[in-house]
Amino acid sequence: MPKLFIVSLGCPKNLSDAEVMAGELAAAGWQLTPDEEGADAALINTCAFLSSAVEESESEIRRLLALKARGKLSKVMVTGCLVEREKEKLAARFPGLDALVGIHALAKAAAAIEQGRNYILPAEGPLSSPRLKARLTAPHSAYLKVADGCDNRCAYCLIPSIRGPFRSKPVEELAEEARKLAESGAVEISLIAQDTTAYGTDLYGRPRLAWLLNTLLQIKSVKWWRLMYVYPERLHKEVIEVMRANKSIVRYLDMPLQHVSDRVLKRMNRVSSEKSIKTKIAELRRIMPDIAIRTNFIVGFPGETQEDFSRLLAFVKKTRFDNVGVFKYSREPGTPAAGFPGQVPEDVKEERAQALIAAQSAVVDVINSGLKGKKTEVLMDSPVFGRTYRDAPEIDGRVEVQVQPGQKKPKAGDLVKVKINSATGYLRRATAE
Repeated sequence: MPKLFIVSLGCPKNLSDAEVMAGELAAAGWQLTPDEEGADAALINTCAFLSSAVEESESEIRRLLALKARGKLSKVMVTGCLVEREKEKLAARFPGLDALVGIHALAKAAAAIEQGRNYILPAEGPLSSPRLKARLTAPHSAYLKVADGCDNRCAYCLIPSIRGPFRSKPVEELAEEARKLAESGAVEISLIAQDTTAYGTDLYGRPRLAWLLNTLLQIKSVKWWRLMYVYPERLHKEVIEVMRANKSIVRYLDMPLQHVSDRVLKRMNRVSSEKSIKTKIAELRRIMPDIAIRTNFIVGFPGETQEDFSRLLAFVKKTRFDNVGVFKYSREPGTPAAGFPGQVPEDVKEERAQALIAAQSAVVDVINSGLKGKKTEVLMDSPVFGRTYRDAPEIDGRVEVQVQPGQKKPKAGDLVKVKINSATGYLRRATAE
């Protein structure tokens, strides 16, 4: 049985695609291996959202092709967003590649690598749950992609041109897909999409995330449901009420805001405003005082003035987000913003990014001081490290859990009650109760 090694770059949505291709390849007789040493072929699932991601993807392609040239691999297949961004030009630039597979042709992965063919298909028809899927995450934690594509048309973003229009999976298919994830051992399932709160708009005429959540909550073996990629203006009261009423939907939201200055938000083609953002956060914290909010911000967007940035900096200091990702604006060819006047110099972007990171670090210190001595529940990712509900897998903080003499050592997937002893940055230390 030939062995296949998979590299998946970028976001969890990309990893979910890699799991579909892994399922197709396993069914076709490929043995999936986590170790490239001894593998017969490699699949690299690329990211192309930013120029830095393109560089990382191309570097990995060159590395794997070098292994092929030395006889370490017989085949190299490239899939994912870089394929959609460059299409057949990618094969011309890297003639040693054996196959390309676009993100709308995941089921063709096995045929592509075996026949040496390229499959780059348009985003057509309704989106369905995959026929096959092989888990690439830890057994206890999984991703459920509820939709793909995007209709938001943010001025800096290539996603609509790469992944196509927003398309949801039917509720009944997602329920079955979630049941299979639960049966495979998942006790935490994170719902993902380009815009999770838009779920169902294309199929049912309006957002139906609350209905989906109520359906998924029937799967009792899943202890934590987590919402990722939530847009504040589509986070309606019915969704907030489902969260409030069901503790198994963790009090955590990943809400990419990108900025808070109305001038910058308008130029970004975002529908949020400073007032709407602050109102939504206040509403969430009033209804669920223990909610953890993660967000992302872009600094140095074309036309961002010092005044705009100062508003953002003050907002971060005052709002006290639990986790913040800071990105310097990347001028991506093919996006409207690439042609905007007022491009911000790189050194100014870097200065603003560091200032925002420093402000958030101070916020984290305040949050940490309030956690000391608190009791909470931790989902173990290993016998030593786990995460609170405040921490999404792979991207947020973690907890180092010490077991008292005579206590049973926890294993990955266990939910353990702990007392927080200390916290530094995004690492907390606790003792099991």
